Amino acid sequence: MTLRHMIIFRTVCESGYNSTRAAKTLHITQPAVSLAIKELEDYYGVRLFDRIGRRLKITDAGQHFMHYAILISDLFRDMETGLRDWDSKGILRVGASITIGSQFLPGYVKAFSELCPGVDIRVSIEQSDHLEEKILTNELDCALIEGIPHSPKLVSEAYMEDQLCVVCSAKKGWKQGQVISIEDFKNQPFLLREHGSGTREVFERVIGHAGIHVVPAWEAMSTSALVNAVITGLGIAVLPQRMIKPILNRGLIVTVDVDGLDFRRSFYIIHHKDKFLMPSARKFIDLCRNYEGNHSFPYYSSLDPLP
Repeated sequence: MTLRHMIIFRTVCESGYNSTRAAKTLHITQPAVSLAIKELEDYYGVRLFDRIGRRLKITDAGQHFMHYAILISDLFRDMETGLRDWDSKGILRVGASITIGSQFLPGYVKAFSELCPGVDIRVSIEQSDHLEEKILTNELDCALIEGIPHSPKLVSEAYMEDQLCVVCSAKKGWKQGQVISIEDFKNQPFLLREHGSGTREVFERVIGHAGIHVVPAWEAMSTSALVNAVITGLGIAVLPQRMIKPILNRGLIVTVDVDGLDFRRSFYIIHHKDKFLMPSARKFIDLCRNYEGNHSFPYYSSLDPLP
């Protein structure tokens, strides 16, 4: 049994259990694929696939073997990439959720590029749940997300605390820092981030613990759209404090506290528990851990409020 057998088996699984399609992907013949699967089954003395007509159906033993085939082939690919690109120190693939990617990641990447100028750092900014999927499929080395990861295969470390604020229009009579009741809070029209975002997940977890259910009037991926809707008086939003600070300082919005609700959260660094982290990835993670203590955060904002 060789690495080649594992790669062929994995490719068959990832090709919808179609050996002909797997053969095209691997640029080998279909009989070569079938022979490799048979050699695996003979070697271990178990059936990895049931043959039903001309279709393959993976067995429980095959599912178990698939876990190891993915892990071992991914580790081999990481080793190959690391050694082939050793002179240039390789590629670092980093993901960030939308809030972190827009506000903090530019500073992280700039500082890291100064620390490790030979590393080619490639960034993906997406919803937290999409980033978790990419970590699990080894498309990213590590990611920075706003919520607690869901898969037990992920290692997570809280590295920075953040505060979500209840944001209201200054034109509607709200006062900065006023405390409102849960009853007043839940009766407002809500302008919320989309499902799958870390901000939305924290919001729903906090109100869920308080026994509150809301139906949003607006849902948007754009913080700018939500802030402009708040300024116009269409409702209230719950958004990261750092992102709304420039507009808050201009007096266009105010933030209020809700009696009994705490919207504090942490940002997390995540990576696969079985991932071998190259030195560049470890340096990037360490930089994120210590960035706040060593740098001042600029308050960049793409928000362009309505007049």
